Amino acid sequence: MEEFNKHGKVGFAAMKSGMDRKTAAKYINVGKYPTDLKKPRNWRTRKDPFVEDWPEMEAMLAEHPKLDAKTLFEDLLRRIPGRYQEGQLRTFQRRVKRWRARKGPDREVFFPQMHQPGEAMQTDFTWAKSLQVTIQGKPFAHMLCHSVLPYSNWEWVTVCFSESMSALSHGVQEALFRLGRVPAVHQMDNSTAATHRPEKDKKKRSYNQAYITLTDHFGLQRRSIKLGRKEQNGDVESSHRVLKRRLDQRLELRGDRDFESREAYERWMRGIVMEMNQSRCEKLKKELAGMREITASRLPSYRQEKARVSSGSTIRVKNNTYSVPSRLIGEFVDVRIFDDRVEVFYGGLRELIIERLLGRGGHLINYRHVIQSLIRKPGAFRRYRYREDLFPSPLFRRTYDALREARSEWEADINYLKILKRAAETMESEVALALDLLLEAGETPLSDRVKGLMEQEKAETPTMASLQPDLDAYDGLLEDWAGGEEAQA
Repeated sequence: MEEFNKHGKVGFAAMKSGMDRKTAAKYINVGKYPTDLKKPRNWRTRKDPFVEDWPEMEAMLAEHPKLDAKTLFEDLLRRIPGRYQEGQLRTFQRRVKRWRARKGPDREVFFPQMHQPGEAMQTDFTWAKSLQVTIQGKPFAHMLCHSVLPYSNWEWVTVCFSESMSALSHGVQEALFRLGRVPAVHQMDNSTAATHRPEKDKKKRSYNQAYITLTDHFGLQRRSIKLGRKEQNGDVESSHRVLKRRLDQRLELRGDRDFESREAYERWMRGIVMEMNQSRCEKLKKELAGMREITASRLPSYRQEKARVSSGSTIRVKNNTYSVPSRLIGEFVDVRIFDDRVEVFYGGLRELIIERLLGRGGHLINYRHVIQSLIRKPGAFRRYRYREDLFPSPLFRRTYDALREARSEWEADINYLKILKRAAETMESEVALALDLLLEAGETPLSDRVKGLMEQEKAETPTMASLQPDLDAYDGLLEDWAGGEEAQA
């Protein structure tokens, strides 16, 4: 049409636009574009396969709006066999989708919110199993405690292993002290770390006293979302996906998902998060301007309880059982419960650190704590409640099985307990090496053979001659120095 308006020649205009002369003449005569000449199609190109049963399906959708298309289609296949094929599911789903858009019930409307700088911090937990991180070759199953400022999307993250109050306290404090300032509000979902369900009202959740103590200490207002309303914590929820995708991509670039230690993995992850925060500096300045300067000190990221050491040399902590040195039997000990470990104190001094068990009903027995008593009472080993914990590795289990095959049950128990006692008194790795050599040679790993092999393999300490320094060289240096001083004088 532009070419035709220049010179009025239909043929030349058609040639310039690359179309047939008669087609160009049609558009010029009606004075409309091709898109304007298209008419909406109101007929079907093929017969509706559901025309017979659709009124019934429509009535079911009107009465039960929550029914999905696949459920209705499977019901059709079951009630009327042979009329429909499984390949028609997609057609039926499109039909249901159009019905919902035209005649279905109103849907919930979500209203985007305007975030005020420095007003709030959102915190949530997320599993990081999808990252497939390993520590020295072993799978590292962990969670992330993730804190986000909704206005600037500044974020911070710490490693944890459960949605516990100690993990929440550690994660929130790390974020606050990293900022150096405190927002007005701290927002959480209804995690058991922060809330609990009162016995009188099962429909509501109340804040835990430990969470109240944490927020009051830093002057934070508490805000939680409604039950089942994850979208109200949407900023941190969406940040989970972005963060884990970034970490996964950087692990791909790294070419290896294995780390030397947990500390090395955390350092690497903090570096990634700091890089992500660099692009948020401008908005973060506005956030910091709207926050109070942090003046409170850090709170300990653990809970402290008292526990009495039982006659079995164990303590009960958070519904799990741990062994402690038998010299503490009958005493009360102070237990500090962290997210990843349990520390036992007696008389103000730390006695031991134990890896914390998750869940309920677990047990962690260290053979070094009970082996002396078991040697004196070997009959207790056979039906000891925690006997499986006394096999520190699969190699020790193979050793016991080999002893059971070659000796009576009593002799096998005696020999195995003596082997454990040697591991407790020397080094477990040296005992394991001796056991491996005996099993590879097809020999029965009796305690005397293990002892003999260890003494044979033990390296002799070389005798070192005492050092006799020659002081004449030092006297020569002093004489040279004194001669130089006299020459200068």
